Amino acid sequence: QLVESGGGLVQPGGSLRLSCTSSELSLDYYAIGWFRQAPGKEREGVSCIRSDTYYVDSVKGRFTISRDNAKNTVYLHMNSLKPEDTALYYCGAVSLDIPLQAICAPISQGALDAWGQGTLVTVSS
Repeated sequence: QLVESGGGLVQPGGSLRLSCTSSELSLDYYAIGWFRQAPGKEREGVSCIRSDTYYVDSVKGRFTISRDNAKNTVYLHMNSLKPEDTALYYCGAVSLDIPLQAICAPISQGALDAWGQGTLVTVSS
């Protein structure tokens, strides 16, 4: 129900902008989280947005989450990318009225109202 785009191959220090949209859901009614999973690692939260925003420590100062309700899209602007940012990134929608920190903990997959298939980000020289 959610569709991510914008991933790709980028050199360390580079930037990417990921997009999360839906043709079925009005995203402004949900908190939206960006999550990532690298090969062999557990899924982790990256950043979450409702009317406020939350970032995990590893991306603070480098990533910016934003939403454009007119376009029904949530963005993740990623700057100063590092090889350890390499992962499959996907977005999830949450209708529960819980703190963003809890959503980015990350919240269990089963608690997501919707999610996408993800977009692959590879940071390598």
